[in-house]
Amino acid sequence: MTDAEFDVLDELYFVTPFAELLKKTGLPRPELVETLRRLMDVGYVRSFWPDPDTELAYEESSFGALVGDCQFLASKEGLLQHNTR
Repeated sequence: MTDAEFDVLDELYFVTPFAELLKKTGLPRPELVETLRRLMDVGYVRSFWPDPDTELAYEESSFGALVGDCQFLASKEGLLQHNTR
């Protein structure tokens, strides 16, 4: 797990909007988007849109267009990985 992935998971114990995640991690937007992609590819992060109760299935083709409007939450597997580092 990279430092960026660890930092992102550290902020996702609760549902967090993209803009807040961007601010709290201090990562440049492109790096945050790519980090979220990697974490979602392995099932460590879940996304929600248009509200925090509606999970959005990850689709690489539409992720870039929606990422700024989504909210994110670490999955159980993601939390386990975060806590075992």
